[in-house]
Amino acid sequence: MKFTRYCRSLLSTPATAVERYTKSHRSGADIAMVDLEDSVPPARKEEARRLAEEFFTLPSTELARSAVRINALSGPEGLRDLVAITRYRVKPDLVLIPMAESPRDIEIAAGALGPDCPETEFLAVVETPLGIEHAPAIAAAGHRLRGLVFGSADYAFAVGARLCWEALTHARGRVVNSARAAGVEAMDAPFFEVADLAGLRREADLARDFGFSGKIAVHPRQLELINRTFSPDAELLARARRVVAAGLENGRSVTVVDGVMVGMPFFEASQRLIEQFDPPPHPAPDRTRRPTSTRTDTPTDNPDHATKERQ
Repeated sequence: MKFTRYCRSLLSTPATAVERYTKSHRSGADIAMVDLEDSVPPARKEEARRLAEEFFTLPSTELARSAVRINALSGPEGLRDLVAITRYRVKPDLVLIPMAESPRDIEIAAGALGPDCPETEFLAVVETPLGIEHAPAIAAAGHRLRGLVFGSADYAFAVGARLCWEALTHARGRVVNSARAAGVEAMDAPFFEVADLAGLRREADLARDFGFSGKIAVHPRQLELINRTFSPDAELLARARRVVAAGLENGRSVTVVDGVMVGMPFFEASQRLIEQFDPPPHPAPDRTRRPTSTRTDTPTDNPDHATKERQ
């Protein structure tokens, strides 16, 4: 399993629902996103672009990222969205590119945002049969692309499949493998039954075990469960601390911790896990903008798995 605070969870807010902007930023989601696509009717697209600018001026929690989902770049609305973003006073941390079907979608977004949004990164939503077929190329489409997002509903409709885990196993596996091969993250589709927390728990567990980094939430009440599922538990953190301590004591040479031989990959994975999920107490920085994350190509943050992969 690969744990990261970059994209355990994402919560979407319609751009026209301005009254929900502040709650979105304070929801606890790793990514707070304003949506210009499906949740906005065609007649309100221009209004939504104008309103969405406020979303990025609001303060958020220290580690949260602000995002916007644009319209598909196969039509004019997506291009208009990109032009509007370049004019925002505060730029988004992330742009979600829906209906991605080739690396060209990423290239268009990068070219349109250009020097106006130099730190803005991308997530590509893979949700069509062609997108699934081209997932490896999309995942490798450039350093600004930070991950793939699986869009289960549109994909299931396109291929005539049931919207259930078993029917979409192949597509999910291709998304995860393509993302990991390119060294980027993979986010799973939403679980749409808002009141069914048991069903969400089952699907989130499956997604984590499948290799996904996180999962989209359709309601704030889903966030606590999703964040917990895609975070290391106390036992794994305690083991990571023991591994780091052993590495410091032995100069990072091969040693034994809890009866298991560990080496450099194990030390590095454990240190990374502690830095993200068990940091020492310190005063919160005086800022409202989120930090820019550094992309890593390390295959896992699970120390045991890291050792097995390198052996």
